[in-house]
Amino acid sequence: MKFAACTLFEDNYHYGVVALVNSLYKNGYRGSIYVGYKGELPPWAILAREDISISWAGAKTFSPTDDLNLHFLPLNTNYHLTNYKPDFMLELLNGPAFDAEGIFYFDPDITVNADNNYLKNWIEGGIAVCEDVNSPLPLNHPRRLAWRKYFGNFGIEMQAKEPYYVNGGFVGLKREFISFLHKWKELQELMGLSIGGLQRSAFPGYTLDPIHLNPLAPFSRTDQDTLNCAIEETSLSVSFIGKEAMGFKAGTCILPHSLGTPKPWNWQFIQQLVKGVPPNISVKSYWFNANGILKVYSISFVVYKRILLRFASFLGRFYSRH
Repeated sequence: MKFAACTLFEDNYHYGVVALVNSLYKNGYRGSIYVGYKGELPPWAILAREDISISWAGAKTFSPTDDLNLHFLPLNTNYHLTNYKPDFMLELLNGPAFDAEGIFYFDPDITVNADNNYLKNWIEGGIAVCEDVNSPLPLNHPRRLAWRKYFGNFGIEMQAKEPYYVNGGFVGLKREFISFLHKWKELQELMGLSIGGLQRSAFPGYTLDPIHLNPLAPFSRTDQDTLNCAIEETSLSVSFIGKEAMGFKAGTCILPHSLGTPKPWNWQFIQQLVKGVPPNISVKSYWFNANGILKVYSISFVVYKRILLRFASFLGRFYSRH
């Protein structure tokens, strides 16, 4: 199966893109990775050249190896990027990735610890998603009831099949399940009517009003909430992996995901350790994928960071606020 990988970034999240790409390649991914972005391209992408073969205005391509192409796609949207995921995936499947049989979206603060064939096999079981740190959400939880009531006003019926509440940082599916992306996009647009537009989110930028930021509000996590709503609505099969998948609990971590701040590329090992916070699995995975086919740091700097990582991890066994 030929599938496409994609991500979205702006500002210094390009450091996360580097580690994501390196980790994908290390685990056997070959072909094209589509990188949607706002703002300017980072210095490490200086070799990217205009690519008129890509059906995307302003597309540039950089090939760090003969068997991997990074396609940088400038975005013309006022949406917060966290709310642009289903739109981006649909635009890719209907455009530059028209020949892909499946697609995976990764947030740029994720690295991949799973073999490429594992990912391919995963989407054979349905829409691939991972349980969030805030899961479970019981089948008739008030939050779910609020979703059903809101979308019921638009004639959309929903019913939870599982108590899992999934993370919005990763989604994979086969092309034949493209209707799921259309539904997710539709639910996002309807949600936008409630929160003041899809340019708003819980993340830095144009932030949600306090009433919507309340954890008890139905759409405090915007795209993630509507992803879970789309899972309630769909009759398609869904393949869940638990919290261990993203490193939120002990177990086999295949997609280490950095939540909150600081992000791994901004992690100050000594300062965090003084606070009683040793490096977690997402920080460790980042620094072991920071250099690869893409190199944004000097070799000596990465070695230095890995020494600090081991030192902080060792001390963290004895000194932690947990």
